[in-house]
Amino acid sequence: MPKFHVASALAALSLLSAVPAMAEVTSIGPNSFVSRHTAVVEASPKEVWLALISPAEWWTSEHTWSGDAANLTLTPQAGGCFCEKIPEVDEPGRFTLEGSVEHMRVIQAYPEVALRMQGALGPLQSEPVIGILTIAISQTEQGTRIVWDYNVGGTMRYDVPVIARAVDGVMGAQLAALTGKLGIVEGVPEPEPEPEPDAATESATEPDEQEDPADEGAAPSEEEPETKPKMPSVDDVFGDLADGDSS
Repeated sequence: MPKFHVASALAALSLLSAVPAMAEVTSIGPNSFVSRHTAVVEASPKEVWLALISPAEWWTSEHTWSGDAANLTLTPQAGGCFCEKIPEVDEPGRFTLEGSVEHMRVIQAYPEVALRMQGALGPLQSEPVIGILTIAISQTEQGTRIVWDYNVGGTMRYDVPVIARAVDGVMGAQLAALTGKLGIVEGVPEPEPEPEPDAATESATEPDEQEDPADEGAAPSEEEPETKPKMPSVDDVFGDLADGDSS
């Protein structure tokens, strides 16, 4: 009987106290949310990568369709499947053929650096949503930092804040299971937030935009060409996921 549903997802909220380091729903929109968790482990990036691509060894069985994480496999290459086998049943009065579930599909596999997959996990599978899970690995002074970022968007029939917290709980439970296998580093300081700009300082440094009466009658100056806003680079968008100094 499938166990990967909303009830088990909600139950995972009780596990949040065991989730290492930082964990939160970083944003919620009308049809979107982002769940982000971070942790630092004693294992090397290579050890983290090898564990990460072997979910049968650490993924929690209560968040599988078959009820057994041993049925999970992950092929770490573009187009590879994070899949689950549904074993056949052959018992008195009941017989079924073997089935399968695609949880996510790999869209980037960068060994010891990043694993990115696309898929709607658990109860989101019945909804027309897109979920992108980015798992970034980076070396820090304390150990190896893991960032687990799940970005979901699309129309869903759930109350978004409720399902966001439920999915966030499951994501945290999976990272806790992985880091429990690798050896969590305790007491890693959280990054300090950037200071808010001081309003008085801003007003003091802003140029005076009032017209100078002495300029009346002067020849109009050439208008400066309109500059287009600079588009962020890939490093700007994803740099925080791999920047070990921000742990």
